[in-house]
Amino acid sequence: MSTQRERHAPSVDRPVLLVSAGVVTLFVLWGVLSPESLSELSGDALARVTGALDWAFVLASGGFLVLAVWLAASRYGHVRLGGPDARPEFRTASWIAMMFSAGMGIGLMFWGVSEPVSHLLAPPPGGGEPGTRETALDAMEWSYFHWAAHPWAMYAVVGLALAYFGYRRGGKPLISETFRPLIGDRVDGTAGRAIEVLAIVATLFGSATSLGLGALQITSGLDYVWGVDPSDALAVAVIGVLTLAFLASALSGVHRGIQWLSSTNMVLALLLVVFVLAVGPTVAILDTFTSSVGGYLTALPGMATTTGANADPAWLGSWTIFYWAWWISWTPFVGAFIARISRGRTVREFVLGVILAPSLVSFVWFSVLGGTALDLSLDGVTAIGDAVGESPEAGLFATLQQLPWFTATSVLVVVLVALFFVSGADAAAVVLAMMSSRGSVEPARPVVALWGVLTGLVAGVLLLAGGLGAVQTMCIVAAFPFMLVMVGTCVSLVLELRRRHRPEPPDGPGRPAARTLDLTAAEDGARRRGADPVAP
Repeated sequence: MSTQRERHAPSVDRPVLLVSAGVVTLFVLWGVLSPESLSELSGDALARVTGALDWAFVLASGGFLVLAVWLAASRYGHVRLGGPDARPEFRTASWIAMMFSAGMGIGLMFWGVSEPVSHLLAPPPGGGEPGTRETALDAMEWSYFHWAAHPWAMYAVVGLALAYFGYRRGGKPLISETFRPLIGDRVDGTAGRAIEVLAIVATLFGSATSLGLGALQITSGLDYVWGVDPSDALAVAVIGVLTLAFLASALSGVHRGIQWLSSTNMVLALLLVVFVLAVGPTVAILDTFTSSVGGYLTALPGMATTTGANADPAWLGSWTIFYWAWWISWTPFVGAFIARISRGRTVREFVLGVILAPSLVSFVWFSVLGGTALDLSLDGVTAIGDAVGESPEAGLFATLQQLPWFTATSVLVVVLVALFFVSGADAAAVVLAMMSSRGSVEPARPVVALWGVLTGLVAGVLLLAGGLGAVQTMCIVAAFPFMLVMVGTCVSLVLELRRRHRPEPPDGPGRPAARTLDLTAAEDGARRRGADPVAP
């Protein structure tokens, strides 16, 4: 009966769609009609969040990493997402390429040079003098901190919860579904819909942040290669053109659109990295990689507990808190997308793959591109630091300008950013449509198109309201409420795993449990009543 009702139920959750789309539409109208008041109010909200709640972001991000590592190492690591007989839908290489492209492709293009160079010029907490080799290593370690294990642990815990409740427990792949152990059937009512609205709003602003960064970098590339004057208006025009492109991709489906774009992105990104490694300061790059990765692992506990009590709050708000908010706002989208492509993998394989593979790529990316920029800057090339200080989106182009084949590599970067823009927004539009369509893995195309258009509009409005600063501000403000939702999701996941996957009784006195029992709902109920849960 329940299956039959679900088959005939409308796929679109009208209250969720109308409320979330209405909130976003009002925001767009506000930005169009009164960009000054939007910028002023969002700035005040940012000051309150970063000034009083930086400790909450720091504690939560560290907790998500600890939880992810514990889940991989625990007895739950063998649990297979989708059932004991499920097998992965995508090859491992394609799986890693898709989640990396969706997870932070544009961000790495934008910040791969600009973040380390920014830290070289304005040292992080505990850093040395600006422009020294000691500070350069600190700069690289903080860049790793912001881009490696912590963000991917956030994606891992949310993606794992969505995959487990959606594909292992037979529920809907929705954030609200993960709260069923905590609030029961209320996830099907107003409480669950409120959670979905928060997830949608956070996702949309996180995605809009990435689109804004991508558009700014493309306009910078047009300036460096063809002399086109960059402006917010040009960035908005770029967003419009690429929005049409990612809508075409999103409407083609996961297999044809996102998979092809993600694989193409990874090949082109590999070509860029290999080229810079070959023609750049190769020995310095390898030295930087070795020293900074070791330094990152050593300094990780201290960096992970840095708050406004022992560091400049303004610096933290511009870097660490912004990043944690950005990753948090992306977790519904990236988590849902990773869950969607990870069916059939074990918990251990999921966590290790989601955290280790992208972290290694981040280490290599920053070492090659950021390491090249740092080495050139330390050798007296001031053009890179000047470009980053004026506009962070120009950092990569200023670095490539010091290497051979500048025009060809700059065109490659513009193409890469455009493809990352399309693939990331493509996946975001599909996931937003899923969340507003009761978790349907094949949401209606008009709903996908609606969310694609709204994401592009929000990115354009934020750029017009204050450029990069406004983009970062709204990302942080929108992420804080969803951080609380993430904490609830993690608690619920642990409770459900403990209840459903209990240690098997030992065969005899003093003998330990060898494995866990994977109980269905019916079997768990039978066990609670004292019956044999595995009896026919």
